[in-house]
Amino acid sequence: MKIVSVEPIFADRFLFVKIITDKGIVGIGESGAWGFLEASAEALVKFGEYLIGKDPLLIEHHWQTMYNTSNFRGAAIMGAISAIDIALWDIAGKNFQVPVYQLLGGKVRNKARVYYHVYGNTRQKLLDGIKKAKDLGFTAVGHLTPFLDEDISIPYYKSHVDKMRDAIDAVEKYRDVAGSNLDLCIEIHRRLSPAEAIVLGRGIEKFHPMFFEDPILPDNFDSMAEVASKINIPIATGERIHTIFEFSMLLKRNAVQYIRPDVCLAGGLTHSKKISSLAEANYVNVVPHNPLSPVSTAACVQLAACIPNFSIQEYPIGENVPPKSLMVKNPLILQDGFLIIPDAPGIGIELSDDIQKKCPPIKYGKINTRRHLDGSVVIQ
Repeated sequence: MKIVSVEPIFADRFLFVKIITDKGIVGIGESGAWGFLEASAEALVKFGEYLIGKDPLLIEHHWQTMYNTSNFRGAAIMGAISAIDIALWDIAGKNFQVPVYQLLGGKVRNKARVYYHVYGNTRQKLLDGIKKAKDLGFTAVGHLTPFLDEDISIPYYKSHVDKMRDAIDAVEKYRDVAGSNLDLCIEIHRRLSPAEAIVLGRGIEKFHPMFFEDPILPDNFDSMAEVASKINIPIATGERIHTIFEFSMLLKRNAVQYIRPDVCLAGGLTHSKKISSLAEANYVNVVPHNPLSPVSTAACVQLAACIPNFSIQEYPIGENVPPKSLMVKNPLILQDGFLIIPDAPGIGIELSDDIQKKCPPIKYGKINTRRHLDGSVVIQ
């Protein structure tokens, strides 16, 4: 069997790849470099030139070739490698007529617990989102900020005490609404300094969040370790890093209690399985990052099926309504806050034949950031 084409496909705000073989088997994957998908698409084209004529089943060999072909990497490159890797596993599963998880050791669970996204630019909208999640049968909510999902056009300023007190009060209100049967995954979106993260982390301990996600920028692992050492709630991080080496540095520093590899950014299923094994050796659980399309969700579920240290899966809003519901022919089944592990060959879903007509490409937003009242950049 040989690869005959590698096609990048833009649809809505997502980037997919379709790899076709001379046996007619088609594999699909997705790039998670969502801020710079145009760059990732160019990398797909370049990697495609290498892959055409090759055996698609030599997945690890192709991974190593693509990763080591240059001294320069980063999100756009790793997103392309991830998309191709997922598509190659999809081809392998279809070739052997088994789900991908069967080729990765077999499944250890029949369904994957998920958490529901909650958004809101007012406190009441966030509280209503928590109530809605409970009504829909979810057992956890995430993407849940103790600040607000405000428009970046609004200048930001709060005194330290107001910022901390308001955030702590918010988490208390979230817990009051959630009760004891709904876990809270508190999302900070990297917007705090280490000093602020420590104050806030200590302030919300009594409300027992499942984890405290990305309290600070992920670039300095020592600083993340400092925050982790001074609070008594678990830190979740990893969505912005790409390699097993970076995850190893986080784990060695005890800087993370839940790792968040993005299967569509951190090297696909090949690399994410290795990252998960590293975490397992350190008694750390895995919460795959997934703000993307149903293709990403399907790939994540294949990982969740076969690793013992899977904890919970990010499940973005809108998978069962347009435009996302139009992207795939056979969406995954959600049942009482769990995704059922599919038994179809490959990653378990297929792109719609006319996906670009149903979901026309949307270019991701312009380069812009929120501003502080003093004119400086605010991370949000």
